[in-house]
Amino acid sequence: MRTLISTAFVSLDGVVEAPGGEPGHRSSGWTFQDLDFVPEAYEIKGREQEEATAMLMGRVSYQAFSPVWPSMTEEFPRYNAMPKYVVSTTLEESDLVDGWGETTILRSVDDVAALKETDGDPISMHGSAALGRSLSDAGLIDRYHLLVFPLLLGAGKRIFSDTDKDKQMLRLVESESYANGIQKLVYDVVR
Repeated sequence: MRTLISTAFVSLDGVVEAPGGEPGHRSSGWTFQDLDFVPEAYEIKGREQEEATAMLMGRVSYQAFSPVWPSMTEEFPRYNAMPKYVVSTTLEESDLVDGWGETTILRSVDDVAALKETDGDPISMHGSAALGRSLSDAGLIDRYHLLVFPLLLGAGKRIFSDTDKDKQMLRLVESESYANGIQKLVYDVVR
């Protein structure tokens, strides 16, 4: 069974950055504003490319990443080369971009569960706040890679669901604090 990793930039109050920012939102682009750039805080992003062998995203994230990431050959060489899976009930094959490698459309959470049952190394999920909440509620996320930023945003897309469900325990497997106030938190989901 493959491990599904949800990776996100998140504010202390649980708001996640949408891919490329949210045009028109007062906090658009918050992850790269107001804080000193500390390269070591982003080490986990490079490591994720080395560990993952597939990328998962929802339609909105796919439509934001696909026009930009293929040209970012220095920043995302492994992500650009690996298979991609897009969960969408509306996206069609004709909507997929050329030149970003093998891309498969999945139609449901059950399709994601079936993907996890295949052989292979970790699947990394980027952006995709709504998909992440659905997959978490379905018990399909195995690990969280979070870079928690020292700010409160109030409104915005949340990383965690507000569904009334049983508690879910997490086990901290890695953490680090950086000079700019960002905290890296890596949690495994306890089953």
